[in-house]
Amino acid sequence: MALMAADEIQRRLAEVDGWERSGNSIRKQFKVDDFVGSVGFVDRIVEPAEDMGHHPDLEISWNTVTVKLSTHSEGGLTEADFELAGRIDALT
Repeated sequence: MALMAADEIQRRLAEVDGWERSGNSIRKQFKVDDFVGSVGFVDRIVEPAEDMGHHPDLEISWNTVTVKLSTHSEGGLTEADFELAGRIDALT
């Protein structure tokens, strides 16, 4: 999968609410009620990530889950990152 050009990344960021660029990744924080809600949200991410064979970096801090997406094999952002971002947003 090809790396996206900077202008394409900016265009695609406008299509995914709340996601921001962070170096060679995009990231978003999701707020839930508590730690149990955070773990439950992470559990719901498993299915779309496994379906795509594309796995995010995840961080849980009590009621906040930070999701970071990058195509590590390509060294940056690809279409897969934005597709998975959309699928993760659909879970909320």
